[in-house]
Amino acid sequence: MTENSGGADPERLRLADADAGRAAWRRWGPYLSERQWGTVREDYSPGGDAWSYFTHDQARSRAYRWGEDGIAGVSDDKQRLCFALALWNGRDPILKERMFGLTNAEGNHGEDVKEYYFHLDSTPTHSYMKYLYKYPQGAFPYDDLVTVNRSRGRHDPEYELLDTGVFDEDRYFDVFVEYAKAGPEDLLIEITAHNRGPDEATLHLLPTLWFRHTWSWAGGTAVPGLRRTPGAVRAVHDELGTRWLYFTGETETLFTENDTDNERVFGSPNTTPYVKDGIDRYVVHGETGAVNPQQTGTKAAVHHVLTVPADDSVTVRLRLSDTELADPWAEFQQVLDTRRTEADVFFEGVVPDGLTEDERRMVRQALAGMLWSKQYYYLDVERWLAEHGVDPLAADPRVRNSSWYHMVNDEVISMPDTWEYPWFAAWDLAFHAISLSMVDIGFAKSQLELLLRRLYLHPNGQIPAYEWNFGDVNPPVHAWAVLFVYELEKHRTGRGDRTFLENAFQKLMKNFTWWLNRKDVDGNNVFQGGFLGLDNIGVFDRSAPLPTGGHLDQADGTAWMALYCQNLLEIALELADDNRVYVEHAQTLFEHFAWITVAMNHIGDDNQSLWDEEDGFFYDVLRLPDGGATRLKVRSLVGLIPLAATSVIGGWTDRRFPELVQGAREFVRGHPAVEALVSSHHVLGPGAAGHHLFALFDEERLRRILSRMLDEDEFLGPHGIRSLSRYHAAHPYTFEVHGEPYGVGYLPAESDSGMFGGNSNWRGPVWFPVNLLLVRALLNLHAYHGDDFTVECPTGSGRRMNLYEVADRLTATFLRDAQGSRPVHGAQPKFAKDPHWRDLILFHEYFHGDTGAGLGASHQTGWTGLAAVTATLFHLVGDGDWGALREEPLS
Repeated sequence: MTENSGGADPERLRLADADAGRAAWRRWGPYLSERQWGTVREDYSPGGDAWSYFTHDQARSRAYRWGEDGIAGVSDDKQRLCFALALWNGRDPILKERMFGLTNAEGNHGEDVKEYYFHLDSTPTHSYMKYLYKYPQGAFPYDDLVTVNRSRGRHDPEYELLDTGVFDEDRYFDVFVEYAKAGPEDLLIEITAHNRGPDEATLHLLPTLWFRHTWSWAGGTAVPGLRRTPGAVRAVHDELGTRWLYFTGETETLFTENDTDNERVFGSPNTTPYVKDGIDRYVVHGETGAVNPQQTGTKAAVHHVLTVPADDSVTVRLRLSDTELADPWAEFQQVLDTRRTEADVFFEGVVPDGLTEDERRMVRQALAGMLWSKQYYYLDVERWLAEHGVDPLAADPRVRNSSWYHMVNDEVISMPDTWEYPWFAAWDLAFHAISLSMVDIGFAKSQLELLLRRLYLHPNGQIPAYEWNFGDVNPPVHAWAVLFVYELEKHRTGRGDRTFLENAFQKLMKNFTWWLNRKDVDGNNVFQGGFLGLDNIGVFDRSAPLPTGGHLDQADGTAWMALYCQNLLEIALELADDNRVYVEHAQTLFEHFAWITVAMNHIGDDNQSLWDEEDGFFYDVLRLPDGGATRLKVRSLVGLIPLAATSVIGGWTDRRFPELVQGAREFVRGHPAVEALVSSHHVLGPGAAGHHLFALFDEERLRRILSRMLDEDEFLGPHGIRSLSRYHAAHPYTFEVHGEPYGVGYLPAESDSGMFGGNSNWRGPVWFPVNLLLVRALLNLHAYHGDDFTVECPTGSGRRMNLYEVADRLTATFLRDAQGSRPVHGAQPKFAKDPHWRDLILFHEYFHGDTGAGLGASHQTGWTGLAAVTATLFHLVGDGDWGALREEPLS
């Protein structure tokens, strides 16, 4: 992938200055979460019930321990000083200070945000950002959303905000928030409220400035302060220095403290008369004594009461600066217009020629969502454990993450979804880096390095999974992401970042060794790993003890390790160009891959390998305590992940590293089992363009796998590869244990079980990250086999396609169809027809296997931001180009 324009536009110059440490252009950004309540970090309950311990109802009154949240919010990169939007329509029972959603127990399909907000634009340094929140003019239906969703079953659809009727007659405000930086520490803020309704309406707009609460905890900081000055709120912080929030006119300012309202939350006396919910009590409930008349505190709001005519708008301007300015508004419009234009120029250099206007819109919104989903994430696990009364050096399995006491997280991290998943996840973050590398290669590299640092990576080599259980296991895709980002930068600039690559390789080898030692129960190169990110895909919960006893040999776990070997082998070869020590590493990794390939295809004494010859597919194998074994014949992504473990290495390796080729040949000759299988898979033989193919199957098995994957009655859906074969709609798989049936059936939409919380579904929907890996595999197979290798697509259609053509099928989910509707929007007419809705694109967690409708977390641009990659990929990499990229590497 390359950029359409390599010119040094102003945003690229800012990125260069930030990367070189000349100017802190990334210091301020959208680093507030959209939900801090209900997180593991804030959970101090004895049973670990995070959702119930700190609720949405408490959030307006209770100080957070580890972070802050807000609407369209920004903060510095340590979240010391925060700015966000609060609103009141005169009818809501509370001030709207944060997004509302259902807890896992309240939703019929798990937790779910029930608001409409959109990340419209952002540059990578956040020199320009734009956000839209749709705020109803009628009372927000909090109770209705909870009551109706609780009453619905898992087979029912979710009850959404549009279903409540609160947007009928367009009685709502479109509230646009724009940020433009005049300098690294100088933010211009423009808020425009559009009344879309038929009548004049009043809106209380309260831009709010506050300090994260850091002063009352053990070892806390000095108390910072906010104070009213002429035309501004002045903020003073020991570390951050002094800031001014400028506003226009003689607007009312309201001050309180970011301290818990103990009386409301706990029924105990308050330590101060002015508490966190003081502004809410003043504005909504008329309690004039709830705010500080001295105009000081740690939380302050500028209270605008706006009367907005029907079909008209009102604009408010503010400025948050590190400089005391005589006239904050002199160049405001000029800077705002300039940053808007510079954002356009920047994305012209990112989005390639040839894309339609709709495709360009989709790519830009996807990347905006990626950039808005950065969040400051703070957790000192040793301190957190001590506050739970746990000796950090004596791991207590009853307390979550007690063996991860070494971890200190104190960075801005790319989040999967800053409301539904406001915490990092290992394999998600690897996919995030792929998308982020399109716009900010420096930040993408930093994110990949993050989980490999000593304060994240466990001393035993395990990469932390996610805060609910750092010790869980995600698929090992980090090496693939590292290699992708390295090669992308090298292709763009002609020079690879060897320091980045070598540092990552050393840490990844430690993690690779952890996998070898911990996830191969029998030592036979067949791997386990648990759920491996695929939640409910299996017959059983793959992370829990099996009801049968024994263990699962996992086709996906084994294939992930094969891909890990391939990626590390490629990295070792790249490093060996400068340091021949890495040739030995490459040899070792080749041998690991060879043994995994043998194990993946081995027919043991029990005649139960992972490959099923009759079905032409890979399955998990259940290993029973009595030595018996049986295949769990569920046709799912578990059996397609082996296809993803496909890599091509150029023939240049033969010329550069003849000792490696010789060593590989000697290894194969010395092990008959390896020789019989590996040689038939052409690992040592060149393909159409002299490349070497690393795969877990031969050509015959490849064709059999592809015939299922490309069958519209099985995996091939209109909007990508389904996670479970549609065959199981009429033929659900059932396995009986002690008289109790365990089953898997095709569910193209939401899950019908509570496995892994019931908030995601891998039994039919389309998931972008795995689809991208399958596209990668098809491109690699095309690079190896060439144009002459064709398959029938769809299966049974009689139409022959080469593997490059097969790969180009994903992005229509987000684009307007012939009727002007976007499949992602499902059956919502508002999104299909309304000009104020139809071009607003949500990048959901996963998509309906038959219709493409968005499902799950609605703002998981995190890995669904890969839509930007897939949309641009085939405009940048033509038929034949992918193979060329495998040729002699740039020196």
